[in-house]
Amino acid sequence: MHLVMIGGSDAGISAALRAKELRADVDATVIVADAYPNFSICGIPYYVAGEVGPWTSLAHRTAGDLQAAGMRLRLDTRARRVDVRDRKVLVTTADGSEELVSYDRLVLGTGALPLRPAISGLDQLGHAHGVHVVHSMDDTFALMRTLERDKPASALIVGAGYIGLEMAEALTSRGLAVVQMEQRPEVLPTVDAELGSRVHGELASHGVEVLTGTTARRISLAAAGSPGRLSVEATTTAGGTLTRHVDVVLVVVGVRPDTTLAAQAGAALGPGHAIAVDRQMRTGLPGIYAAGDCVVTYHRLLGETYLPLGTTAHKQGRVAGENALGGDRKFAGSLGTQVVKIFDQAVARTGLRDHEAAKAGYDPFTISAQADDHKAYYPGSHRIAMRVTGDRVTGRLLGMQLYGHRQAEVAKRIDIAATAIHHHMTVAGLSELDLSYTPPLGSPWDAVQLAAQAWSMQAALTLAPELGAGVVERGRERLERARNN
Repeated sequence: MHLVMIGGSDAGISAALRAKELRADVDATVIVADAYPNFSICGIPYYVAGEVGPWTSLAHRTAGDLQAAGMRLRLDTRARRVDVRDRKVLVTTADGSEELVSYDRLVLGTGALPLRPAISGLDQLGHAHGVHVVHSMDDTFALMRTLERDKPASALIVGAGYIGLEMAEALTSRGLAVVQMEQRPEVLPTVDAELGSRVHGELASHGVEVLTGTTARRISLAAAGSPGRLSVEATTTAGGTLTRHVDVVLVVVGVRPDTTLAAQAGAALGPGHAIAVDRQMRTGLPGIYAAGDCVVTYHRLLGETYLPLGTTAHKQGRVAGENALGGDRKFAGSLGTQVVKIFDQAVARTGLRDHEAAKAGYDPFTISAQADDHKAYYPGSHRIAMRVTGDRVTGRLLGMQLYGHRQAEVAKRIDIAATAIHHHMTVAGLSELDLSYTPPLGSPWDAVQLAAQAWSMQAALTLAPELGAGVVERGRERLERARNN
């Protein structure tokens, strides 16, 4: 069997590795559009900051490692068209020539493309003038050339999501004065504004000028004598305008699925215009699977959605690689579990926020809580701010958000919540888990358990007037359905 993967990032490589694990004799070819297979795009901000080096260390596995695992790499080779009937892929090779690659099974892992907002001057100025859209290794090298050649003193980042925040820290650590511009009311809009405002404060405390409710409209070359070589004009939600003069502009406002190849081949598209796949990662086209940032994602609480995450891409790729060989494995689903470090703090989320749960048909109740990461009498304790969302009828845990010091094990604590949600636990059930304890590292009741207890108490108070046998019975029925989902 000849198994072909299009895309050399998380999903494509994971599919090839899984296939080789199951059948050493399978002929696995990976078509990679650039020269950087299996590179950690998530590590780019830390390379820019100088915390990680050399750039080759960003490879999860080297090209040599991948070839030693038995796969054939076609680097600097771009897939142009898929012939579904004859099972061939038309590619353009590194020297510009065209070639047909035959396959028995095909895995599409084309990933995502960076969003390019409608900012005048963004496409016209480009790298030569210090304007960068950062998404790939080539984008990273272009940014590094600007930083090393021009020695800029200031930068403006359009976008305050995960990558935008990490880039703000990276450039600040290099000594640049940074402006962070976000069109939404608060930074990091994937968490509630209560926690986003804490992130805002952490950025400001490290000298970042944070402009929320502000939309970049135009980038141009600054007039002679300006404090920076670029001028960025923006509008605010209050109806005003403002201008900032900086030396470098980074645009990192999200991604969209790269589905051109699949759509031209006849694949159906789903939420977010991503490739529609079932939980076996089948596209509906004969012999063709897809995985990663280009496909819809099965969410354990929402059903189908578009949720591009590296962790998800790795898992989906393994499912696609196994099923392409005749397996029947299902992708277990995502909860959108994420964590990001901002200077000395970390913020994380999993599951649903209150408004997301309500839109999905749940009856959410959300509370705020705080607790120490370990016993306060032991030196170095830190407070963790938490948001807990549960279903007020069934008591099922639906989501959690955490904010705390980078040493407060925020990432591992959000993983506790993710595990609980994955297995349909109630909020009260979270409090019953047998978690580890020693005074330097925790408390007899862990911080997330204290938050769960606070939720149960406040939920009981809000429900007390309407509790009755009918409500309880409906709750039991809904929870049983959730467990069997």
